Formats: sequence, structure tokens, C-alpha cells
Amino acid sequence: MPDAGKQRLAYIDWMRGFACIVMFQTHCYDSWLSADARRGWFYGWSQLIGTLAAPLFLFLAGVATALVVTRHLQRGMPADAIARQTIRRGAEIFGLGLLFRLQEFVLGWGHSPWTDLFRVDILNTIGISMMLMGVACWLARKRSAGVALAAAVTLGIAAVTPPLWTTWRPRWLPWYLESYVNGVHIYDMPQRWLFPIFPWVAFAFAGLAVGFLLASDWATRNLAKATALCGAGGAALFAIAIWIDSLPIHIYSVEDFWHTSPSFFFARVGILMAIVFVAYAWCRWGAGQRGFSPLIQLGQTSLLVYWVHIEFVYGRLSILPKRQQSIPTATLGLAAIFLAMVLLSMARTRWKGHGRELLARLRREPRAATAE
Repeated sequence: MPDAGKQRLAYIDWMRGFACIVMFQTHCYDSWLSADARRGWFYGWSQLIGTLAAPLFLFLAGVATALVVTRHLQRGMPADAIARQTIRRGAEIFGLGLLFRLQEFVLGWGHSPWTDLFRVDILNTIGISMMLMGVACWLARKRSAGVALAAAVTLGIAAVTPPLWTTWRPRWLPWYLESYVNGVHIYDMPQRWLFPIFPWVAFAFAGLAVGFLLASDWATRNLAKATALCGAGGAALFAIAIWIDSLPIHIYSVEDFWHTSPSFFFARVGILMAIVFVAYAWCRWGAGQRGFSPLIQLGQTSLLVYWVHIEFVYGRLSILPKRQQSIPTATLGLAAIFLAMVLLSMARTRWKGHGRELLARLRREPRAATAE
């Protein structure tokens, strides 16, 4: 059995790796499958499963933030310093999101419109989420207050999302700012393929609340029981959300179940909470940490593999012609992407922190050759 000191990070990394797998299959089948291959049940289920990838990344950003904040508080770090550190890290991720959009625009020169520079993508939203969570932690000051505030923000964002996409749209904002509210981009209505603050940031705050609970003294001593309760709570939340949606009473005049409905949002949060227990159980009692785990490996470098795989799936460097493949051929391409990303992740882990050594070695070799 793995030692307890590594287990906490292992199951979280496993969840990130699982999110990477879900993301890979969603993107590969979406990019490569032909029109005929999209008509069957396979593509529909692939894209339905894919609705978990972005929520998982955001949810885990919240969980990780809570664990880091709790660790700093236990070490006596001032709340102001913790908030600044969290906000700074969020700003870095947001900046990387802008840089990623610039890279995609340059690589797609001649095909990508300049407005793509202002698309609200998942990295932008993760960065904003972390900055907002930093502010929330500064306001809360304590872990217990952080749970309550994070839960309140989650509920609030989920509740106002439907009108902000429809009847309460801030049309007075420029489109590139309104897009951060509801994903309208350059169109006359919000786009379902973007990641605006409403509702996506709520997944991060849900993770923040769960993370603070998992970081409590009792949960730290009884992590198996804590994650089991998390999973049971997730199952209950899922059932309640679906039941509420089935009621004949409707609060909103306009509502889209699959994109803005609070019921669907909390159903997905319930699934994420259940995955927490599945990941912990698999890493502790299953094969999650027996030998090499490609999911844990991917989870340790999720930002890198996200960044790189996009160009080889959607970009000009796509390893297969887009919109032309059968399911078996696209599946082979998915396997190739998975293997390549695992190898890239391993290389990143191996060489992380050795950049100066590598540069020094490269400098020494020409000098040695000259001396000879």
C-alpha cells in the first residue's frame, strides 16, 4: 500500500489525469470523425462524457487551492500573503491563457480571425477562478468560513446563470467583455463551446468548499471515511438535482438544461464529488499506484499536455485529416495522442528543474570540441 504522505496528492493527480483522458477522447473524436461516424450513439456518448472534463479541471483547481491555503494557514502564514499568492498564481494562468490564444492565432494565420484572440477558453476561466478564490480566502480568513463562503458563491453563480444568458444579458458591455459573463463572443447569443464565468467558475468554488472539508483535522485523520462521505453526498446531490428538475415548477422563464440549468450544474457537481471517492479508493485499494500510473503522470503535467495536444488534434499539425475518419481510425489516433502525451509528461517530469544543468552541458560540449 502506498504511504499516507503521498496518497493525498496521488488521488488528486489521478483525477487530473482522468480529466485529461476524457478531454483527449472528446477532442479527438470531435475533430476527426466524419459526418457518417457522428450519426450513431458512439459520438453522442463521447461528447456527453466529455462534458465532465472542464468541470473536473475547475473543480480540482478549487480543491488544490483549498489544500494549499489550509497548509499555509497551519504554518502560520498571514491570510493577506496567502491571498496575494493565490491571486498571483491565478493571474499567471490567465496570462498563459491569453498567450495560448495568441499562439493559436499565429499558427492558424490566414484562417483564424483576429477575434479568436479574445475567446474565453478554459485556461482564462481557471485563472479568473483562482484570482476570485484568492479574494474569497482573504475575506473568509478561516477554513470554516471559507467553506460557507465558497458554497454561497457556488449557489449564487448557478442561480443567476440562466438570466445572464438570456433576459439579464449585459448587452451594454463590449462583446469581448460580455463574453466573460456569458460566452457571447462575436455572435448575437451566448455560445455553448466557450467557458464564461457563469456558470463555469462555480465548479471551482464547489471544489474549494469540498477541498476545505477534506482539509479539516478530522478528514485528514480519516481520509477514507471523508472521501466516502464526499461520494455519498455527491450521489445524494445528483439525485436531488434530477428530482428538482422533474418538478412541474419552473423558476426561470428561459432555461437550457444542458448549459445553464442549476439542476444540471449540481448534478455534475454530484458526479465530481463521487469521482473523488472513486479516485481515492482506486489509488488506495486498487491498482491506482501499483507500478507506473499513466493517469497520475498526466495529472502532474496537465497544463502542458492540454497546451500541446490541441495543435495535434485541432490545428494545422493534426495527425489525422479532420472530419474524415471512421471510429476505428480515430481511436488509433486517440491512442497515439495518449501515448505521445504520456511520454511528453514523463520527459517534463524528468527534466523539470534541470534546465540550468542542460544548458551548462550544451555549453561545455562545444568548448570541449574546440579544445580537442
